[in-house]
Amino acid sequence: MVHCRCRRYSRHLRYGNFVDNIRLYVRGGSGGMGLPRLGGLGGNGGDIWVVAKKDITLKQIKDKHPNKRFTAGVGSNSSIHALRGAKGEDSQVFAPVGISVTTDDGRILGELNCEGDNLLVAKGGHGGSLHSGFLPSKGQTRQIRLDLKLIADLGLVGFPNAGKSSLLTALSHAKPRIASYPFTTLRPEIGKVMYDDHKQVSVADLPGLIEGAHINKGMGHKFLKHVERTKQLMFVVDICGFQLASNTPFRSAFETVLLLNKELELYNEELLGKPAILVINKMDLPEAQGRLRDLETHLENQEESSHLFPEDVIPKSLMRFTHVVPVSATTGLGLPLLKSLIRQSLEEQNIIETDGQRSERLLKLRREIPTSSIPSWGISQPT
Repeated sequence: MVHCRCRRYSRHLRYGNFVDNIRLYVRGGSGGMGLPRLGGLGGNGGDIWVVAKKDITLKQIKDKHPNKRFTAGVGSNSSIHALRGAKGEDSQVFAPVGISVTTDDGRILGELNCEGDNLLVAKGGHGGSLHSGFLPSKGQTRQIRLDLKLIADLGLVGFPNAGKSSLLTALSHAKPRIASYPFTTLRPEIGKVMYDDHKQVSVADLPGLIEGAHINKGMGHKFLKHVERTKQLMFVVDICGFQLASNTPFRSAFETVLLLNKELELYNEELLGKPAILVINKMDLPEAQGRLRDLETHLENQEESSHLFPEDVIPKSLMRFTHVVPVSATTGLGLPLLKSLIRQSLEEQNIIETDGQRSERLLKLRREIPTSSIPSWGISQPT
């Protein structure tokens, strides 16, 4: 086999200070003292709430609160001037939309999916009363984790040297720093694709995948965890094929597609249900057009073509791509079309999801309406 003159393996990857989870200490306020001689009630302690807010990131929380501790106000003591003590001030933790909140042992407390959603994570103590001998109780104390469920609209999936970092730079304002060795970090680089009408689409360049990622080779599980947190996937494949090292087999572009498909399938078959675009990169290299024709033939006949390759690279279920786009991140070839198709694909998904959510809400509403409240006009009543 004659390989086209592809660049030798060199991982172009360095990720910024993106934070996708954070651990916080939260403590509800203690209650206030009661007043035994007058039967006064102490005020309850304040509560801790996590509140979803736009334009907030977990990194901002980490930077603004380096000790990561949140404590609510103490309830006021009962006095002759105010027999009922005032409630302590609540404390709010503003967090990004799209997070799950769990305890240290993994128990899910709740999810914040829309702006304004809030979740009580630490309740304040009770104020002193007759039942407690007018002594207050302490507020609830716990460690919680905020875990970002969705990190980007689109996640770039590809083996090292597919040109993902270059593609992200060409599509957006992200500028990943370069490293000469693979898998330098677990953190994805997030870029924003800007459109003329000011619409923005977020794209995550994820740490490079390798064969065996599903069994946690390299940074397999960390990578695949990030894949779960994107709305759609974008497979990025080198038209010249891929070889990780001199002692590993060379993979053609079609084999690369099959392998990426298989790694996702072995980790979590549900990932294959995400909408996906296939980007064929490095179309500026020699022999690229001929190799593209071969790849297109294989993609049009995936079931038949997959049997030509070793069983260990063939997935059980073949991913169907919404679009196949040849590009060159270096020259800009195909990038305007790719940007247009990215937006089109996301908008189509949003329409489908919105219609589905509307149907679910309508069905839920119908279930909640008691049968007795449904008008019986026109229905003959038994005599």
